[in-house]
Amino acid sequence: MYWTRYRFRSLWALPAPPARVYDALERAEDYPRWWRQVREVNQVDASTGVIRVRSLLPYDLTFTAREVRRDAAAGVLEIAMTGDLDGWARWTVTADGSGTLARYEQVVQVNKPLLRRFAVPGRPVFRLNHRLMMRAGRRGLAAYLEAV
Repeated sequence: MYWTRYRFRSLWALPAPPARVYDALERAEDYPRWWRQVREVNQVDASTGVIRVRSLLPYDLTFTAREVRRDAAAGVLEIAMTGDLDGWARWTVTADGSGTLARYEQVVQVNKPLLRRFAVPGRPVFRLNHRLMMRAGRRGLAAYLEAV
């Protein structure tokens, strides 16, 4: 089980005030506009959606995201994930001078059979794939925030 469990952390420095960053991050349905690896977000109800992502490697991950915490005052957005990934993800948005630091944390268990099959030899590649996806997300959000 250890080889199919991942913990990711990313820190995005963004040139916009925390309230604008938080507003953009809480609108998951808009992620495909600025984050090219988020291919699809289909809202199921007010607190649940189905998300499909694909980064550099030629496979999609689809999961249901259910809102667990939405606290604008604390700058926290958290979801529970089920499907190809089981676990949770959290954004924490804080001020950093005239800009913002957006901290992303994720702990997941991979359920997709292909990723489980290649868990041991593929682990470094899967981690790199995630890192590239997060880098593209930060760049996309920064450009989106400047454009709106």
